[in-house]
Amino acid sequence: MTAVDVIHSELRPGRQKRQVLVDGVYDTLVAFLMSGTLAPGDPVGIDSLSRSLEVSPTPIREALARIEATGLVVREPLRGYRVAPSMSPQDFKQIMEARLLIEPYNAAAACAHRTDELLGELSGALQELREAPTGPTYREFREFLWADASFHQIIALHAGNHFLAEALARLGAHLHRFRLFGDSGVTDAAMTIEEHEAVFLAIEQGSADKARKAMKRHLQGVLDRAGRAQQAP
Repeated sequence: MTAVDVIHSELRPGRQKRQVLVDGVYDTLVAFLMSGTLAPGDPVGIDSLSRSLEVSPTPIREALARIEATGLVVREPLRGYRVAPSMSPQDFKQIMEARLLIEPYNAAAACAHRTDELLGELSGALQELREAPTGPTYREFREFLWADASFHQIIALHAGNHFLAEALARLGAHLHRFRLFGDSGVTDAAMTIEEHEAVFLAIEQGSADKARKAMKRHLQGVLDRAGRAQQAP
């Protein structure tokens, strides 16, 4: 199925066509960014995308404005959009350091706001994570990354500080992009799921201390595994 097919297949009767179209364009452009079809530093031509995706420039602009908020593209005055530069290992390390400051706090704070709704949402994200494919291409393993990001964002949204939730959303987008450009898919799925389960169990028990420690172990594990992968021959 082509990008055009993906976009237009979403236009189902009874739905708000304009918003669905923008969402379809957004998903397609993110796929282009994540898969390297649009490479770091490339200009993002609205007119050329409009022609290739067979949509007007308006949904392209709206989708790019949303993507800009994640930091995956940047807008240059008088020049338009450009794909954000590649991330260095040092950039990745700093992102993880920021998450290590924010997310253990979020996990502990979420325990004070523990509800059936929170536990249900986390359980659902965990199940999606367990069931998601982890193939070598973005379109094959994007559901795993989305479920991963959703788990963390659900906790942030229930932690009681929307500024931290917004900061995490931006950091998460950069993290997944760094992993995706490695072109190896998800190689630590089993460990990631196990670590998420430990965070969920701590929140389910209402133990802020356990939740804080479980989240810290998870994020440190991600950082350590990425470091070993970079050192591998």
